[in-house]
Amino acid sequence: MVAKDVLSREQIDAELPSLPLWSYIGGLRTVLKCPTSAAALELLAAIGDIAQGANHHPDVDWRYDLLFVATYSHDANLQVTARDIALAHAISAAAHAAGAVSVPALVKTFDLAIDTDNKDAVADLWQSAFGYVPDGDSGFADPHGRGPGLWFQETATPNPNRMHVDVNVPFSESATALAALAGAGGTLDDEYAPRWVVVTDAQGNRVCICTEIG
Repeated sequence: MVAKDVLSREQIDAELPSLPLWSYIGGLRTVLKCPTSAAALELLAAIGDIAQGANHHPDVDWRYDLLFVATYSHDANLQVTARDIALAHAISAAAHAAGAVSVPALVKTFDLAIDTDNKDAVADLWQSAFGYVPDGDSGFADPHGRGPGLWFQETATPNPNRMHVDVNVPFSESATALAALAGAGGTLDDEYAPRWVVVTDAQGNRVCICTEIG
């Protein structure tokens, strides 16, 4: 059965002001910094109880006093549903009770992109190397949500450096990220900003800073 409570992008944007701890990057995401490592474990347990009660389970990664949390609906092809909004509200309440604060600068996802003029000639090899599953028409994803996304940018004129990395960040954090890259010697091409900005290093390697805007 296909989920019927999938939210449009406009509906997600309308909900986000009521979820100040969260950002939208291919799902609802937050990084919660707790007062201590023990407090992070207690909040992790609380999130587990919330998820069990809701029968809707987020991805949670514990790193000392930080919890990296993402919620999207597997039965809706990893889209955001009304259940994710409700879960985010409940987790926010638990985070406030635990004295946790959000760290938007740490909310990031990563994709490896490969330029190709013939995706079918190379896709099977990369899927086998990564052990990923198909994700839409253009790439593959880690079924456990741990590794970076992998997608193929089909073009008749592949770049000499065929691989580049996409770093997906909240728009609110993108200016800081771009300033740091410019300061580190990157050349910025903002033709497609704010959706993405192409940053090229001194040897021609590229990284794209991507946001949810556009």
